Amino acid sequence: MNKIQALPGVFPLHADKTFISESEWVIFKLLCRPIASLADDDAESLSLITGHQVSVARCDELIRTVQIHQLSGLGSWISRLLAEVGCDVLQVQEDDAQILMQKVNEKAGYKICNDATVQALSQLQLQWKGAARVSK
Repeated sequence: MNKIQALPGVFPLHADKTFISESEWVIFKLLCRPIASLADDDAESLSLITGHQVSVARCDELIRTVQIHQLSGLGSWISRLLAEVGCDVLQVQEDDAQILMQKVNEKAGYKICNDATVQALSQLQLQWKGAARVSK
């Protein structure tokens, strides 16, 4: 359960937005592949089953987006942005929140993730670490 409250001015970390194109959605639908199932895939294999209609690089990005989105408290919108800057799920869990949000801001070309967003992500990271200790 997500314990992070919405802070004033914070990027909506929980927000979901479509992160695949319509043509990609059609390809995966025809392959009977729900988007959530991509988390367990390998980029090269996934690209191959699409007939290389979706590149290996794009498949890698989609896989990382889905994996990041599985973290409690993160929606698909921020997951996509983090995947676009090259982050994987382990980096999102472990790397400094300030550095992660700086990467997103640099890619966007403006500050969409502010100090409140950094604080919210830091709090989520602490929750994930606590949950990992409890599950061991």
